[in-house]
This record gives sequence, C-alpha cells and structure tokens, in this order.
Amino acid sequence: MTSSSGIPGNAPDNDKAPSGRPGNSPHNGPDSGLSFVPVAWLIFVMAWSVYGLASSWWLFGNSGLPDDIFYFLMGGLIVDIVTILWGLYLLGLAFGRSARFPRHFIIWQAVTVIWSLARQAYVLASPSFVFSAENLAITGAEIAIGLLCIYLLRRGSGAETVFAKPETEAPSVFVSIVAAVLGIILGAVIGALGGFFAGSVIADVAEVSCFEGGCGYFAAFIGLAGLVVGTIAGGILAVWLVHRRRRKPAVQGPAT
Repeated sequence: MTSSSGIPGNAPDNDKAPSGRPGNSPHNGPDSGLSFVPVAWLIFVMAWSVYGLASSWWLFGNSGLPDDIFYFLMGGLIVDIVTILWGLYLLGLAFGRSARFPRHFIIWQAVTVIWSLARQAYVLASPSFVFSAENLAITGAEIAIGLLCIYLLRRGSGAETVFAKPETEAPSVFVSIVAAVLGIILGAVIGALGGFFAGSVIADVAEVSCFEGGCGYFAAFIGLAGLVVGTIAGGILAVWLVHRRRRKPAVQGPAT
C-alpha cells in the first residue's frame, strides 16, 4: 500500500484510528459494561416518577392539607413530569447510541441530585414534616447512585465510544420521543386494563373480602401496578423497535 507521500507501507491519514477520542488510548481498557448502569438507573427513576404521578391523583381537589405540604407535593408532581419527559429524551440518545448521551445524562443527574438535596432540606426545615431516618437514608442512596452514574460516564471513561456507533445512522431524537410517547400511552392503557382484570380474577380466586370495597381496592392496586409497568415497558419497547427497524447505514464521503 502506498501513501500520498509515495513511501510504501505508510497508510493514508484517513485510515488511521483517531487518537483524540476517549477509549482509543492504549491506557483505556475495553468498557466492562458498567456504562449501561446509568441507563438502567434512568429507567428506574422514570418508573418511580410514573408511580408517583399515578398514586397522587387524590391531591387534585384536596384542600385539607397545610399549604407547605400541598405545595411540596405539587412541586414533586411537576418534577416527576419533567423527569419523565427529560428521561424520554435521554433514552432516545441512549437507544440511538449517541455520543452525546453521557454529557446530557450527567447534566440531568446533577440536576436530580440538587433536587434531592433541596427536597430533603425542605423536609427537615418545615415543621409540618416529621423527621424520618428511613427517608434520609433513601435520599442518601439516591444521591450515591447518581454520583456513581456520573463517575461511570465521566469524560475519559470511554463511554462516548460505547454509545457512539459511527457505522450506522440512527433515527432522530424527535422520532424516538414521538415513538416513546405513543408507546407510553398504549402501554399505560394495556397495562392498566390488564392489571385491573388480573386483580379482579385474583381477588375472585383468592376470595378477597369485598367488605367496604376491599376487593375493588385490591383490583385497583393491581391495575395501578400494571399501569406503571405498562407505561415504562411501552415506552422502552417503542424506542427499541424504532431504532431496530429504522437504523440505516451512514452516508460515507467519496474516497480520496
């Protein structure tokens, strides 16, 4: 093989591996798969946010709560909505194998950590809340896992090369978000109906008492669980199907 300089055996510049990208350095070993832990954590946080929204319907029209508690809970619902929408965008980047995912995830995770600290500070400062060591430990665990995810996706960890797939061109993030929203809606409906039906059957077979609506509450609880599972599963499945079917070879420039 002859290079452009005429010296045999030297490869042209465009055949050389890029030296400035993380993961290509000889000092950086192959990724062990831990770069996908933040994706699993993101899915869990989104599922928890969906559960928070579904289980807080009673807040609307309820005026018997103290103002500080009511505003705190409503603020949490707004954060849940933002988390779900922002999470859909991040999932689009992750499923699209975009090199932008690590940086955008770190921004999201940093904001989430700040919210967790602010939420805990508000609870400790408000006289309407009772101190709970369990809630404090849960908040600490959330922050610790978040910081671990940031560390796994830090600059120079090689995560950019794990999520980047230059040989193919993935669908746009907008297409991923639209697919995820449709999947979430369809999954929520199927999950809620399926869960309620399953709960009714289980209550019938297990002879759950219907005293004061006990069997109905049981079926509704199973339906709520089905709604949460269906919402997350539908969104993830929709994004996966879009990227599996619409991925196409990237356009290559003319050879020199």
